[in-house]
Amino acid sequence: MCRGLQWSVGGVRMLAAVVLVCGALAVAANHHHHVHHDLDHSTASTPAAPVVRSVSGQFRGSWMSSRRGRQFEAYRGVRYAQPPVGELRFQPPQLMENYTSEVDASQDGPACPQPTFNNYPVHEDCLRLNVYTPDHQSKKPLPVVVFMHAGGFYSVSGRSDVAGPQHLLDRDLVLVTINYRLGSLGFLSTGDKYAPGNNGFKDQVAALRWVQRNIAAFGGDPNLVTISGYSAGSFSVMLHMISPMSKGLFHRAISMSGSPISQIVIPRHQRHLAERQAKLLQCPTDSSKAIIDCLKTKTSKELGDSLDKMFDFGYDPVLLWVPIHEQDFGQEMFLPQQPLAAVCAGRLQRLPYIVSQTHDEFFWKALDVLRNPKAFDNWRADWPGLAKIALYLTGAGDNSSITAAANRLKQAYLGGKDINNDTATADGFGKLYSDAIIGFGAHRLVNLAARQSPRPVYYYEFGYIGNSSHYVDPDTKRPIAAAHHDDLLYLFNVSYSFPSIPPSDSKDSKMVDKMTAIFYNFARHGDPNDRGDTPELADMSWPQFKPDERKYLRVDTPFSVRSNLFEERFKVWEELFPLDYQTCK
Repeated sequence: MCRGLQWSVGGVRMLAAVVLVCGALAVAANHHHHVHHDLDHSTASTPAAPVVRSVSGQFRGSWMSSRRGRQFEAYRGVRYAQPPVGELRFQPPQLMENYTSEVDASQDGPACPQPTFNNYPVHEDCLRLNVYTPDHQSKKPLPVVVFMHAGGFYSVSGRSDVAGPQHLLDRDLVLVTINYRLGSLGFLSTGDKYAPGNNGFKDQVAALRWVQRNIAAFGGDPNLVTISGYSAGSFSVMLHMISPMSKGLFHRAISMSGSPISQIVIPRHQRHLAERQAKLLQCPTDSSKAIIDCLKTKTSKELGDSLDKMFDFGYDPVLLWVPIHEQDFGQEMFLPQQPLAAVCAGRLQRLPYIVSQTHDEFFWKALDVLRNPKAFDNWRADWPGLAKIALYLTGAGDNSSITAAANRLKQAYLGGKDINNDTATADGFGKLYSDAIIGFGAHRLVNLAARQSPRPVYYYEFGYIGNSSHYVDPDTKRPIAAAHHDDLLYLFNVSYSFPSIPPSDSKDSKMVDKMTAIFYNFARHGDPNDRGDTPELADMSWPQFKPDERKYLRVDTPFSVRSNLFEERFKVWEELFPLDYQTCK
């Protein structure tokens, strides 16, 4: 059974939903004698709780310690928008502009409604953010990194036990992690004025507006903001790069393992999910007004806990809720144009950009099918029908075209054979799932961005297998792949699910140092390469991604520069979903 913030799938221990999830980046950590910081790292004593006064109000925080023992200020659980409850449910967020009394920001706020267990804190009053700063009185404004979490748009949060700042705050930067509404509460759309859609993205915009208004008081530079995200958060980052609502709110971007420009169709609404949600909670479906009015009477727990029953089969499609190409009903529109059309019309913000994917991404989804007799039989009996949903093939055309696309992919990845419980199927089917959900989208995004923007674009593949992973072999309990989310372990302290990485861990600790140095440099300069003060990267020379060379950084031990990532596999997808990256035709 789906259990939201952590569950087991076919023996696989996953963080949050098995989804386009967990996201983000930021910057950060390493040997103090290796890094020249502007700030004093002394931890001789802990002063009184830090207090920040911004134009919006006063915030009382707490002290935390970084991976290498640096004390920093933490302001957690800060409301950036009015609680989206009562009549504000299913409405766009209302920015918190002024706080009438001192805000207690000493601990995390709740996650947004989703399936949970063990009394994990969840509440509809969840539009909160966390701010972490080395020193809010820093003489020199620090680069700001805003992280948008993963979770398939229906799970996870920006809380410190999921997106812990301990790695990043060894660097001189301000980190902001945010919550946004999830599932039906954040993304319900009926295709009319009652629920135009995209409220979860508008929550993110509200958080970015809060940052612009307040971050200077926390020591951050509002003119040097990097937005970053993983999986669903990565989708979000790319959409902010084309949304008129987000223009001017950030200055660099990092999309890790997720792209809305792929074979996935971006619809005008998802009324079928609105009706499915309504039926699950015994609400009428005869009109949008009836759906919304009835769903407003249900508890947020009822809405959050119904997630398991929203999928078509198993936990597919992984990306259940998707962005909506909004129709104009007088609302402020987040996405008034199809993402591809917006990019091709020159609306992609011109700023430095990093795009990435992991080597193995969602390979474990194939293992889940092979270990589940019912799922195994269903895939053998109806390959085109299940591939249409799980691999997002509706954009191929009519049913006969979809069937042809499904069979072409079977030929390319499985040699045309039905799935079998063997190593060859596990390998081929795993690559197919990975490319359908993440890989092809990243490939298409980086190729488009490199052609449509004059600013630097960088591409990396994460192939490092460390001591922890979001997938472990059920028998040996050891990592065997670089799975979806695994690069996050070297940027964030995911204490909810994983042990911390101490400086004494020579293998994984070095990867933390390198990954955080990459993002620290990018947040400061728009270039991840060393400029003399990140010696961990002294031997790295990461070239920009150019369409005629297609060079990328392979993150492993050691780092290496390669070309044409998974090119033969992606040629099949290009054949099925053709696009000229230069002309956008």
